Amino acid sequence: MGMRSKAIIWFKNDLRLLDNETLVEAAANFDIIPVYVFDERHYKMSTLGFTKTGSFKAKFLIESLQSLKNNLKKIGSDLIVRTGKPELIIPELAKDVNAAKVYASKEITYEEVIIEGALEASLFKRGISLKLIWQQTLFHQEDVPWPIKQVPDVFTQFRKEAENTVKVRAIFAKPTSLPAVPNIELGDIPTLKDLGLEEFSSDKRSVLKFIGGEENGKKRIDKYFWKQDLLKSYKKTRNGLIGADYSSKLSPWLAVGAISPKTIYYDVKKYEKLREGNDSTYWLIFELLWRDFFKFMSKKHGQNIFLENGFSSLDIQLKNDGGAFETWKNGTTEDEFINANMKELLHSGFMSNRGRQIVASYLIYQLKVNWTWGAAWFEHSLIDYDPCSNWLNWAYIAGVGNDPRNGREFNVESQRLQHDPKGEYVALWN
Repeated sequence: MGMRSKAIIWFKNDLRLLDNETLVEAAANFDIIPVYVFDERHYKMSTLGFTKTGSFKAKFLIESLQSLKNNLKKIGSDLIVRTGKPELIIPELAKDVNAAKVYASKEITYEEVIIEGALEASLFKRGISLKLIWQQTLFHQEDVPWPIKQVPDVFTQFRKEAENTVKVRAIFAKPTSLPAVPNIELGDIPTLKDLGLEEFSSDKRSVLKFIGGEENGKKRIDKYFWKQDLLKSYKKTRNGLIGADYSSKLSPWLAVGAISPKTIYYDVKKYEKLREGNDSTYWLIFELLWRDFFKFMSKKHGQNIFLENGFSSLDIQLKNDGGAFETWKNGTTEDEFINANMKELLHSGFMSNRGRQIVASYLIYQLKVNWTWGAAWFEHSLIDYDPCSNWLNWAYIAGVGNDPRNGREFNVESQRLQHDPKGEYVALWN
């Protein structure tokens, strides 16, 4: 039997072995060479005075990559790590290792799609093909009942039509063995300091000590679903503010792709079969459908999701008020409930979903500040940052996204009374 050709698999937000179609397809046809590139643009200062990626998210990413590298080594492979611009580094690497093809998960958002295009053009000049595989969503884009340009802009219609017609595809098994990586410099996974970011100690008030990696994602599912049996009451508790148990807290692992949405879906289905199915078990799948909806909306509307007027015709009047933005960002506004939420984000990289909606509303409707600044701060700060969910949730609150009601303004005082009636959350973070 002759030697197989080589292919690079470019890992991005799919840092796992289980249910990784890109990995499975590449390994079935080639001797694969796994690569991850820290995109230098994510660690440079923006005009707003902070990086796209902050310390919390970067640390979680580093941990997830260390886990991926260890898991690849266990089955005979390894991970090549570089820092720079992927569209420049990968073609050079492909030439150095004599790769015939590059595989990667298909991106959805504007900047990432531009990078894919530049990479494809550069590879083409070298006679190397690029294969992109869609695997970010629960429902595959080939299975939904509409072409991308006709995906409904209202979630309820999207959910009902998709649920009635789409079957979730099966999970892809982990590879059990892979060939050794060629004799090439592997490169080290950088530290926070290497990336120009600050080291930090975990704040004891944090909801959870989030640690990246595929095993830790699976452990969280196991603990929340099975050991603590909390899935059955998820719908009732999901708007909590304090502690690890009010919600699944799976979003950081989903964001880097250490676990896939299909893995969560099939674990919910197993739970429903072995324990019980109710509104709460469905509600976790419902949240995965919201995530899918935002992915499809990002694909449909492209760059517009990042613009102040979104994809609406609404002319919103917001200011680029640096002073007001700083008070919000640092948790020093006149509202102690807003401050508590913003300090939680500042010190832990996390905030409840309810908190995110309330502080977004406050920035937009009370402070009248450009909502894209708030979305950019979340991009920097959140350990579970996902571009589609983040920017489209902000656009939704601002009334320039998928909300038929032209925006969601929250009454902060009534939200505080409803979700922190005894003032425990405010006391914890102020």
